[in-house]
Amino acid sequence: QVQLVEFGGGLVQPGGSLRLSCAASGFTVSTYTMSWYRQAPGKERELVAAITRSGGVINYAGSVKDRFTISRDNAKNTVYLQMNSLKPEDTAVYYCTTMVGGVRSWGQGTQVTVSS
Repeated sequence: QVQLVEFGGGLVQPGGSLRLSCAASGFTVSTYTMSWYRQAPGKERELVAAITRSGGVINYAGSVKDRFTISRDNAKNTVYLQMNSLKPEDTAVYYCTTMVGGVRSWGQGTQVTVSS
C-alpha cells in the first residue's frame, strides 16, 4: 500500500528556510517521479517541483526558481523540498504525490506559514 507522509512545515519569518520531508512506504521513490504541490487558501493546487526516476529535477513554479530545491534520499526512501528565502506568498499547504500503478497518491499535507 502506497503511503506518503509529509512533515517539516511550520511558521517561519520572511527570508527564512524550511526543509520539508516526504517519507514514502509501499514503493521505492527512486523508481517513480515524485512531486511537491502546494495549495494556498482560495487558490488552486500548484505544482512546485518534481524529481524523475533518473534524478532529473523539474521546477514548475517560476516563483520558486532558485529558492526551492527538490532532492531524494534513496536509502531513506524520502523526498525533500528545501525552501530558502521564503516569502509570505509561499504560505500554503504542501503536498507530496506520486503515481504508482496508474493510481495517484497524496500525503496529508504539511502547513507552511511565512509571516513576521
